[in-house]
Amino acid sequence: MYKKSLPLVLAALVAFSAPAPAAESVAPPKQHWHHQGVFGTYDKASLQRGFQVYKQVCSACHGMKLLSYRNLAGLGYNEDEIKAIAAEYTVVDGPNDDGDMFERAARPADRFKAPFANDKAARAANGGALPPDLSLVVKARHNHEDYIFALLTGYQNPPAGEEGLPGMSWNKYFAGHWISMAPPLVEGAVSYADGTDASVEQMAKDVTQFLAWAGEPHMEERKKMGIKVMLFMFVFAGIMLAAKRKVWAAVH
Repeated sequence: MYKKSLPLVLAALVAFSAPAPAAESVAPPKQHWHHQGVFGTYDKASLQRGFQVYKQVCSACHGMKLLSYRNLAGLGYNEDEIKAIAAEYTVVDGPNDDGDMFERAARPADRFKAPFANDKAARAANGGALPPDLSLVVKARHNHEDYIFALLTGYQNPPAGEEGLPGMSWNKYFAGHWISMAPPLVEGAVSYADGTDASVEQMAKDVTQFLAWAGEPHMEERKKMGIKVMLFMFVFAGIMLAAKRKVWAAVH
């Protein structure tokens, strides 16, 4: 009797001791991105709108420590515009001749100013959660641009019966669905200089493209060089084939 019941006991122990599976993440819908593909290029207008969304919305919590203000030239801003953008921020510099640190207006060569002095300050201001740096966020996430766009537009009311911790929001595309970041985008959160309607979807698409550019600002140059290399290899292969035929023409 004991031998017959042993498998059932073991099965019950395994069932109750096994960790509950995490909520399955939902694959984000595939989107069309202007910069994807061999001949894809960045949409400069969208990049500038995306930078505006980052500046006015995202930068309150998320830094971009790998970018300098002078990198904004890649978005189509000229030197005077970049100087004006940088000058909106103050950075700590020094020491001066007296050995003291001081504040000054940021310059194009300075890195983007971080929203918090350190990680502890960032956690304290966000209920214990640490907002990730966005410099490489698109490249660091599975499904890349599609995931970022889906995350920004995936906030919904939680299903009936589901409850999260206080301050958490339910997001369809976030692993586990409960996320500490409140919905960052609301209709009309920014006023686009070019008159584009600032819907949640439009802002999400623009800021996603800006973040994609931030992670790979030299993509267009890389693609152009790749095409030139492939054309050279094609021509070179033709020359080598013609030379081979000429050299071995008399050999039967």
